[in-house]
Parts: sequence; C-alpha cells; structure tokens
Amino acid sequence: MMKKTYKIEVDCAACAAKMEEAANKTAGVKEATVAFMPQKMKVEFEEGADESAVMAEVLKNCKKVESDCEIFL
Repeated sequence: MMKKTYKIEVDCAACAAKMEEAANKTAGVKEATVAFMPQKMKVEFEEGADESAVMAEVLKNCKKVESDCEIFL
C-alpha cells in the first residue's frame, strides 16, 4: 500500500474540503485527506494504482471544484 504527501495551495478551509471530496472520488485513490493549515494532501493509493496517472486525475478533479487550487506533483 502506497501513501504520499503532496504540498498544495488552496485559499480557504471550505475549498480544502472540496478538494478532499474531489480527490476521494477519483479512481485509484483509497483515501485522501487535505490539511488546510499546513497546505498538505495525504493520498493513499489503491493496490496497483499508477500514482502519477491517479494524481493527474486528482488535480483535474480538484480544479473542477476549486479552479485556483494547486497540487505540487
């Protein structure tokens, strides 16, 4: 099981919650948590998931709900 932490940029706690929800709906993500204050996203990947492909989708899904957010991959 693989877990990674990514630095993110998001403007408010509500936006961080939207990002977390979008990330959790992405295929290949087992669990994602977004911490607003430290600006970090922890992602646990599904078994056998392609981390870079999954994170590209996570970013795309997060941008749909919060267009000015960023995930530093």
